[in-house]
Amino acid sequence: MAITDRICPIISSVSTRAYNLDFFYRNSIQRSTSVAYGPRLRGKVKGTVNPYSFSEAAQPEVRKSLNDFFVEAGDFLSTDGGPPRWFSPLECGARAPGSPLLLYLPGIDGTGLGLIRHHRRLGEIFDIWCLHFPVSDRTPSRDIVKLIERTVRSEYHRFPNRPIYIVGESIGACLALDVAASNPDIDLVLILANPVTRFNNFILQPLSGLLEFLPDQVPILIEENFGFKHGYPLATVLETILNGADVAQIGRGIFGDFFATSANLSTLIRILPKGTLLWKLHLLKSASASINSHMYTVKAQTLILLSGRDQWLLNKEDIERLLCTLPKCEVRRFKNNGQFLFLEDGVDLVTIIKFAYFYRRGKTLDYISDYIMPTPFEFKEFEESQKLVTAAISPAFFSTLENGTIVRSLAGIPSEGPVIYVGNHMLLGIELLQLAIHLLKEKNIMLRGLAHPMMFSKTVGSKLPDMQMFDSVRIGGAVPVSSLNFYKLLRSKAHVLLYPGGVREALHRKGEEYKLFWPQHSEFVRIASKFGAKIIPFGVVGEDDLCQMVLDYNDQMKIPFIKNFIQEITQDATKLRNGEEGELGNQDLHVPGIIPKIPGRLYVHFGKPIETEGKRKELNDKERAHDVYLQVKSEVERCMTYLKIQRESDHYRNIFPRFLFSASHGFSSQIPTFDLYQAFENYGGEDESKTSQRGKVCYEMLISLVN
Repeated sequence: MAITDRICPIISSVSTRAYNLDFFYRNSIQRSTSVAYGPRLRGKVKGTVNPYSFSEAAQPEVRKSLNDFFVEAGDFLSTDGGPPRWFSPLECGARAPGSPLLLYLPGIDGTGLGLIRHHRRLGEIFDIWCLHFPVSDRTPSRDIVKLIERTVRSEYHRFPNRPIYIVGESIGACLALDVAASNPDIDLVLILANPVTRFNNFILQPLSGLLEFLPDQVPILIEENFGFKHGYPLATVLETILNGADVAQIGRGIFGDFFATSANLSTLIRILPKGTLLWKLHLLKSASASINSHMYTVKAQTLILLSGRDQWLLNKEDIERLLCTLPKCEVRRFKNNGQFLFLEDGVDLVTIIKFAYFYRRGKTLDYISDYIMPTPFEFKEFEESQKLVTAAISPAFFSTLENGTIVRSLAGIPSEGPVIYVGNHMLLGIELLQLAIHLLKEKNIMLRGLAHPMMFSKTVGSKLPDMQMFDSVRIGGAVPVSSLNFYKLLRSKAHVLLYPGGVREALHRKGEEYKLFWPQHSEFVRIASKFGAKIIPFGVVGEDDLCQMVLDYNDQMKIPFIKNFIQEITQDATKLRNGEEGELGNQDLHVPGIIPKIPGRLYVHFGKPIETEGKRKELNDKERAHDVYLQVKSEVERCMTYLKIQRESDHYRNIFPRFLFSASHGFSSQIPTFDLYQAFENYGGEDESKTSQRGKVCYEMLISLVN
């Protein structure tokens, strides 16, 4: 049978349209718009719109459903026949410049529509080709691999500096691995959902034997006896109710998919008749045998998506074997999902790719240019994941205007970059996510933090935490700390978060809550002057009101088995500051033993920005740059001192007064804090004007003391 590897113009019921790209969230939307978040907020707004300001109103995009999958699969069946061929979904027409090619290899259904719920979003960042197997096709696995190889080599010849992504499910995952093993010289990125590389261990082996003895009329009898031929009446009724009523989204998803399957059983039977199902099982067996013979030659970067409720194909031993065999492999687990991962609610492939930092358009990953901003709904989910923490610590943010006035807002933060935020690290980086959330929501500023490399890579067998633990940090824009990444961020006019104290400060000991562990010298001032970046020192206070350390590093190193564990994970992690001596060079990774307190409050104070624009020649001198470095360090200490003094007069420092205030004023209301002017007033019966004047004088004295 001849095989064609051209793009086949398969008709789709979806019309072509253009969409706003995720990339366009990198900047504010410059337009005149009607804000439609509700009657209270509706109005005409002209100018810069922050898409994250009202994230609580953000809704997930309307995606195609399982019913759409069956409808479009039915369209394919009406004109089916011939060999396997590629098609490109029409809704994938608008994509970002330089987008890499993504080849989708289907699972056992063979329709090529397995990504139907992801076409629009994937089409914004990829050029998508899907492989379709007609129901009557019986092409051997070796010939299918040759078809895919010809396509891969042809496209790689056209764009040699771009990677080629291959997304495969079950059978498609085996074919993708086979292609990668045969082409180690081509830059391939594999995303494999529930790969099956050990056929004989599964229930599918006896299933194929059982199917051999079943009569061909069984599917027809099921269809006729249960009345699925003309649709299931109850499914139609419930579909109308679910579409018309205001039902919870999860309910719509579960019941909608269930009844979509029952109502379209006739289509399902036409997609997988007995003969085709037997052939697919044979294809799965031959494909898994082929890849097992030369899996060791795979060099491609691989992301395995593993469903926890896949009762047919789940094999933990096989996944561990893949992890040990594939050189650049990461596994992400989805405990509550089944075999058909991409067709289930709550699974968004683009978001998964963002979490894993798996999107690149060049030979290597560029953490700056390849980063994709979160959508408002992704930010909403990120914010809601921190909702309880935010409610417990009720962070209060202060910034300093150009005239030196301190305000309770982020008004003193410049909107335009490049900007470097330099501050003190609290225990375990408690403040990190709060900083990212508030800057993005209030100022539309994506804070690009320089983070420890252990949050981005993990070697096989390492005892470091699973990469999924750091999803919120990575989608929030963090990059591995390095001079090159710092330079690139400033060149792109980004807002960069820098902690000179690093790991030693974040994992401090007892009694070191507000002690800085900064190096004697640092180059960030000189680099900042090259780009005219503003330096904003800031201080964070509140750790001592949130938790108490009971087992620090010194205590743990006295316990033999904990000491060995600390040494092992430190050895696995990338070493930082190897040249430093003393406490600053102690970068051992560990988890301090802490007990929570009745929550106090988190306070963040941003100092007055320090300008470096126009001072490149001046700050190129090491001594003058060092003077600015010491100035920044001094400002951070003064910001902390200011907050520690002022919080003593905060009547809402404890969680109980805050809870009572929220209960009476609404949980969305801003909780008051200390009065910036009246913290040191003497309430001795003086009239209001004299009292206010005294408060301002005390406030100015405090500021002069801090400055």
